[in-house]
Amino acid sequence: MPLIKPLYNFAFRLTFDEDDAHDLVQETYLKAYRFIDSYEKGTNAKAWLFRILKNSFINDYRKSSKQPGMVDYQEVESYYNSDEVDEPITSDLRVDAFKDMLGDEVANALNALDVDFRTIIILCDLEGFTYEEMAKILDIPIGTVRSRLHRARQLLKDKLREYAKTMGFKE
Repeated sequence: MPLIKPLYNFAFRLTFDEDDAHDLVQETYLKAYRFIDSYEKGTNAKAWLFRILKNSFINDYRKSSKQPGMVDYQEVESYYNSDEVDEPITSDLRVDAFKDMLGDEVANALNALDVDFRTIIILCDLEGFTYEEMAKILDIPIGTVRSRLHRARQLLKDKLREYAKTMGFKE
């Protein structure tokens, strides 16, 4: 399983959660094993696995977005019976996970991008896929890969402009 680390990194950047990323990688390998007959020998196995992972993420995302939010009654009751009732809380785990991280402006800017733009930057600039491989993974034309990557880099550049100025970079 030589590709487990790059797959995990990609899954983590999509989900922002260690457990969800591990589950997504496990699901990817399970699907790859179950559908090994559909793999065309001689093609890029890494791109094939990344495409399975991306499709699994999208399917899970669509499924979870249609389900109503779940609330643990015990947790709510214990919170309202505590002394912390007046303190503001957030239900967004991503906010909780990143609130204590300082100086990680690039990661925060990347994570703030729309999932399509974030995915294309991760695949190209962090994982090193070619345009052709990204087109296969994302199931989009190569021209769309190029334009989406250009747009994603522009958005990331805009988000990091002020940070770059504070670090001494000039436009």
